[in-house]
Amino acid sequence: MAMSDRLLPLAHTPERATSETAVTKVILIGIAVLFLAAILFLPLVTVFIEALRKGWGTLFESFADPDTLAAIRLTLLVAVIAVPFNAVVGLAASWAIAKFEFRGKNLLLTLIDLPFSISPVISGLVYVLLFGAQGWLGPWLESHHIQIIFAVPGIVLATVLVTFPFVARELIPLMQSQGTSEEEAALTLGASGWYTFFRVTLPNVKWALLYGVLLCNARAMGEFGAVSVVSGHIRGLTNTMPLHIEILYNEYNFVGAFAVASLLAGLALFTLLAKTVLEWRFAGELAAASRRH
Repeated sequence: MAMSDRLLPLAHTPERATSETAVTKVILIGIAVLFLAAILFLPLVTVFIEALRKGWGTLFESFADPDTLAAIRLTLLVAVIAVPFNAVVGLAASWAIAKFEFRGKNLLLTLIDLPFSISPVISGLVYVLLFGAQGWLGPWLESHHIQIIFAVPGIVLATVLVTFPFVARELIPLMQSQGTSEEEAALTLGASGWYTFFRVTLPNVKWALLYGVLLCNARAMGEFGAVSVVSGHIRGLTNTMPLHIEILYNEYNFVGAFAVASLLAGLALFTLLAKTVLEWRFAGELAAASRRH
């Protein structure tokens, strides 16, 4: 009887602990929601409110401005070049790191993470020091009439550098968890290396690849720091949408600035929605692929 009396409080301990944990969760969730509302949702709503402050007509007139159209075209052009390039290179790097052992593997991993470790402004400055008029290769480029800095090639290079890790970092953990048994089985059955890649490796990582591409595209369209350094801020020529927003805002053209900002925010929301839908739709396939080995 004395033993039962001593055990009785212990029997109720998990229930009290669960109750306390639930209260703690509610408090933490409430704090998180309030924080997101103040830091994320409120500024986002403000962007659209300010863009429509003078009506839809003024909003559409802002998009008809030649410099704004040039900024939109340049942003899309840079994304069209940088994102597929990073998708291909990131996929190749992930395949090599996850499926093969080679000397310098850790160095390659470090280089992939390097853009996460340095400021985007420093990334842009590196290209200025390399290809600028006073840079290491500047005089040679100038003598051959090749312009990289303050031109589209420099913007593309800066964007490629800062967005490079997104695809690779989405693929490497999944490929490592899958192992190499399926590829080895395909090679044993006589399949070539390329056939194995396209029929075995790629189908297993296609949704993770798409996630990485979406994230890479969102960063490419919204990049400011590195692009600002190499663009020269030439209106109508080298201004992407983020740079054009800054110029319009500094000129007190608030409606125009928020109009372009609303377009950029809309593209970001579309990317987030697409990523969420893919995660919801194909979460089972990704989990199955990661558990297959």
